Amino acid sequence: MRSPTQPSPLAGTKQRLISVLQGEALWPPPVWLMRQAGRYLPEYREVRASVSGFLELCYTPALAAEVTLQPIRRYGFDAAILFSDILVIPDALGQRVRFLEGEGPRLDPIGSESELARLDLAATDEKFSRVYETVQRLRQDLPRETALIGFCGAPWTVATYMVGGEGSSDQAAARSLAYRDPQTFARLIDIVTAASIDYLDGQVRAGADALQIFDSWAGNLPDGEFANWVVAPTRRIVAELQRRHPQTPIIGFPRGAGANAESYVRATEVEGLGCDTATPLRQMRALADQTGVAVQGNLDPLLLAAGGPQLDARVRGTLAAMRGAPFIFNLGHGIVPHTPPEHVARLVELVRSTTTGA
Repeated sequence: MRSPTQPSPLAGTKQRLISVLQGEALWPPPVWLMRQAGRYLPEYREVRASVSGFLELCYTPALAAEVTLQPIRRYGFDAAILFSDILVIPDALGQRVRFLEGEGPRLDPIGSESELARLDLAATDEKFSRVYETVQRLRQDLPRETALIGFCGAPWTVATYMVGGEGSSDQAAARSLAYRDPQTFARLIDIVTAASIDYLDGQVRAGADALQIFDSWAGNLPDGEFANWVVAPTRRIVAELQRRHPQTPIIGFPRGAGANAESYVRATEVEGLGCDTATPLRQMRALADQTGVAVQGNLDPLLLAAGGPQLDARVRGTLAAMRGAPFIFNLGHGIVPHTPPEHVARLVELVRSTTTGA
């Protein structure tokens, strides 16, 4: 892990997000929000209505770039995150993926060694290339000072959908397969890991400045399984991307990691750690101070939706707690659809105008 440093005199000419991921403690911190492009914005809803399905939007570069840019135009965030979905990888591998309106994703489940034959690493280029075109468009259209974040779902989280056929609160299907047939599950993880490396590599080559690995379902695993299915494949991805693109920082988001967060940081060697809503501010600060990792998070998306004095107080308290550490202001999960856009504007205003702790 890099040690925190004082702000460079050149920080104003660099992408602020990248400076923090390189260990600088900037004031005010850079700000972007997970799911900042989405249904809470009327302009997004207009674009979404113009296509027949969610995956069509993800695979249409002009439209995916447009919705990525919408929150940058509105709020001037320090980073844009590619508009896509973590299930692009199983879709590109050949597993049937569809999104049902109001119900979420549905996949044809994979539960045995023979069913792994559906997956073809050699077939991913056709769909991955559409995402790379979106990245190229974005890097051309974004202000140079705005970082562009590429992403993928972590192998464990993606595998839970591939095995279960849909999202679930306990990931029982994937957990059961991993216990019952660890060799088959390990093979699935290996395939998704290899595809993830290629996918992220292509995003960087197309123009992504940083990467984030979303492990949204990391929190339901015991410590041994957490090490096997969350830490180990993430470490493989990070190590290979660092070898190919040593200047491209990577943020890991092991949602629900709790007490495993520090071991995750040290084992995976990510430059940034996304922290969920349940992560105490004192733990975030300790992680930054003890490991040198840049920390990101952890505002409750429902508090952002509610707004008002409690939102103001929490934002100011977070800034006060994190000042002097390499910190990126963000949510503990994605923006919820019923969030008023003016609450997001208020959040950005608070982050950028505060003098708390000066």
